[in-house]
Amino acid sequence: MSASVSDDEIPLSERVKVEEKIKNEPDVKDKLRVVKKEVTGDSSDDDDIPLAQRQIKRPLEKQKPITTTDNDVDIKKEELDSEDEIPLAMRKNIKPEPMDIDKPSKKRPLEKSENKKGKKKVKKEEEEKDIYKWWEEQDQSGIAEDDSIKWTTLEHNGVLFPPEYEPHNVKMKYDGKPITLSPEAEEVASFFAALLETEHAQNPVFQKNFFNDWLQILKKDPNNPDIKEFSKCDFRPIFEKFQQEKETKKQMSKQEKLKLKEEKAKIEEPFMTAIVDGRKEKVGNFRIEPPGLFRGRGSHPKTGKLKTRVLPEQVTLNLGLNAKIPEPPKGHKWGGIVHDQTATWLATWKENVNGSIKYVFLAATSAWKGQSDMQKFEKARELKKYVKTIRENYTRELKDKISETRQRATAMYLIDRLALRAGNEKGEDEADTVGCCSLRYEHIELEPPNILHFDFLGKDSIRYQNTVEVDPQVYKNIKIFKKQVGPEHMIFDRLTTTGLNKYLNTCMKGLSAKVFRTYNASITFQEQLEKLTNENDTIPDKLLSYNRANREVAVLCNHQKAASKNHEQQISKMGDRIRAIKYQRMKLRKTLYDLDPKAKKSGPYADSESDLEEEWMIQHEKDLVAKEKDKVKIRFEKQNEKLAAENQPLLPESELTKNLKATDLLLEKLANERKAATIEAKASMTAEKTILKIEKMDERIAAIKTQTTDREENKQIALGTSKLNYIDPRISVTWCKKYNVPLEKVFSKTLLEKFRWAQKIPEDWKF
Repeated sequence: MSASVSDDEIPLSERVKVEEKIKNEPDVKDKLRVVKKEVTGDSSDDDDIPLAQRQIKRPLEKQKPITTTDNDVDIKKEELDSEDEIPLAMRKNIKPEPMDIDKPSKKRPLEKSENKKGKKKVKKEEEEKDIYKWWEEQDQSGIAEDDSIKWTTLEHNGVLFPPEYEPHNVKMKYDGKPITLSPEAEEVASFFAALLETEHAQNPVFQKNFFNDWLQILKKDPNNPDIKEFSKCDFRPIFEKFQQEKETKKQMSKQEKLKLKEEKAKIEEPFMTAIVDGRKEKVGNFRIEPPGLFRGRGSHPKTGKLKTRVLPEQVTLNLGLNAKIPEPPKGHKWGGIVHDQTATWLATWKENVNGSIKYVFLAATSAWKGQSDMQKFEKARELKKYVKTIRENYTRELKDKISETRQRATAMYLIDRLALRAGNEKGEDEADTVGCCSLRYEHIELEPPNILHFDFLGKDSIRYQNTVEVDPQVYKNIKIFKKQVGPEHMIFDRLTTTGLNKYLNTCMKGLSAKVFRTYNASITFQEQLEKLTNENDTIPDKLLSYNRANREVAVLCNHQKAASKNHEQQISKMGDRIRAIKYQRMKLRKTLYDLDPKAKKSGPYADSESDLEEEWMIQHEKDLVAKEKDKVKIRFEKQNEKLAAENQPLLPESELTKNLKATDLLLEKLANERKAATIEAKASMTAEKTILKIEKMDERIAAIKTQTTDREENKQIALGTSKLNYIDPRISVTWCKKYNVPLEKVFSKTLLEKFRWAQKIPEDWKF
């Protein structure tokens, strides 16, 4: 079988010559066949029209359906909120929209393609075999309680400690003079230097805490200089060293980066899996966090404090009784070894800044985590049976004579209706964040007759501001409680989170305040989906409805975010994206006029496209030619790489110069087509085919406009948190099944793996 020749293999210069050769010739198709044979020796008839004349070359029946894919939106992965918010369908490499001047992708030999697909299929099947499908072995409501035995045998390789510090010996300055620091002092100084041009380093609290901790490190070695004033410290020499290293890393070749990646993977590989009851499971956060400066969220009083290096002596491992104990780093020993079969953590230690306990667990895709998630959502689902009675009870108790009961009822009302967290009292050295039970006098303002204005810092120091109309009795109670406690005191002074949860457990076994948050998030999402989704909508419009339902939940749960710094730039890019498609539409419309002159006088294709200013089109054409030149350079480099690998003579630079020069003719051609009233159609094109292409363009424009609206509405709302933690994933699965939306459109790869258990449910499932 002879190798086929694609348009990519025909030099642009030859294609431009072909254009000149056949200009004004009647039999375009035959001429192309002849010239292609001259250039490539191939006589196959596949409409190889020169690059500058070609339009999209895809058979109509094989064109992709118009859906929200990576081709529809010019958004980079890093521009989205987080990896978890990026649907799988948008996590591929974003390719530029194919223009009518673009070449089709280079064809590969069929055997290679089939072999590659075959290998991927085999690999996928092997991965599927390794997955423990626990959800198929039990009823989805029969999850064991937390205090039950979770495993019989457990083996793992412990945790991965960060490498020891290697001094760089770059001297910072104090009072204008270079100083020499001990390795430990240099390391801590480097932590601050790395953040020199961030908001953290400009924060006075951060500076104070860092400096105080650094002084203690300096005192450990008498050879360190006597440093007393932070204002005299100049960390810039170290900062500049880090900047140089960043630039060097950017300049690394692909092979060098790959080598580093492989070396890192080799070190991490032993820690990435554990053996649970004979089956392999992925481990989640197996890396011990390296030392550094604590940042915290919001106005944390401990921001800037030194997070010290965690040593093996601080770490306790949880292993099977007969499991081999991993070797600790040389010269160290483990803090302890336990065999707790009711626990799902693999390792634990206490960090020094806040004294909080850290754990290593299995990955989110593990059976333990999946069972925990299912248990959480089933508990929220169970609340449906009790919520009516609970609401009747707390509504009645709003008027109870006992103040403690009335406070509890009022708090339950706020937790239920506003999805507030219960909250816990904080110490003086912790961030001033509050929940419902710890709200203070100043956190709620009253507006007659029954409006409450909330303003406080919630979890992670995210500000909660909300104005709500409440039950008149709730308003009356808040007014009484505020009067009783006075400024700066807790409104619910006779209520604790522990006491509230203890009472809720009497209403329903296992019920706590946080279950209300999961319940209200899921039930709200399901109701909004049913309300907003239209069965006859396009997939982009269905996705807009899905995100709007998700947004309602995010607002309810106060999942806010700051608008990204490049939000306006992203919106502008999407506008350019629309104009680029309209530019293609304009050329198709002019082609239609050539095929059917009547279309120019009346009908849906008589008017020109909006938003296509002359200045924009001129610049767009220059950009298209610039991209074409880049492609010519890349193709030239790849051809020479291939020739070098085969020990063949390389193509001369003159070949590249000739091909680049040929692209200049393209700019003139595009300008002529823009100014022309009609564009000569290809021999194979008909009016019907052209209209079909125009309609496809219209659908794509509509899809991107929908996405632009969605992105604008989401600029200060974080959709990922509620989708990851509060909304039952089975609601999304049933919605996708009902409305024929691929699950990859709403779940990222991470979520698809995390919620495998949720994907095997009947289509009529309800929360």
